Amino acid sequence: MRVAIGSDHGGLDLKEKLKDILVKLGHDFLDLGTNSRESVDYPDFAALVAGEVVSGRCPRGILVCGTGIGVCIAANKVDGIRAALVHDVTTAKLAAQHNDANVLCLGGRLLAPELAAELVAAWLSTPFEPRHKPRIDKIRKLEKPDG
Repeated sequence: MRVAIGSDHGGLDLKEKLKDILVKLGHDFLDLGTNSRESVDYPDFAALVAGEVVSGRCPRGILVCGTGIGVCIAANKVDGIRAALVHDVTTAKLAAQHNDANVLCLGGRLLAPELAAELVAAWLSTPFEPRHKPRIDKIRKLEKPDG
């Protein structure tokens, strides 16, 4: 699977490590930046990753900022994105299984790379359970209340 990945300066180090993890897990990635420790605005990278996911060019995306909170909020503003901020394997699995999360958000300043690797592996390997589809449909209606 091709995974879009992006970060701000606070998530750069973890993003770089996750690229190697994705390859080890058998996935390809599209790195959408940032590639510097210079201060940048996380919504810009959230928009890039979210755009790749909603376009279908990348079925999943990973975003990293200092806490993961900012990129999660920003990504969830894009219609069709269900971004989840996770901190443990259980929430990573449930984000995929129950919420059909198509973007995983991580805190680069909060997570050890080894744990982040476990979270990515759990999220990518856990299938969505179709019994939760009615709830996902309700989320889609919130994106377009008149449609």
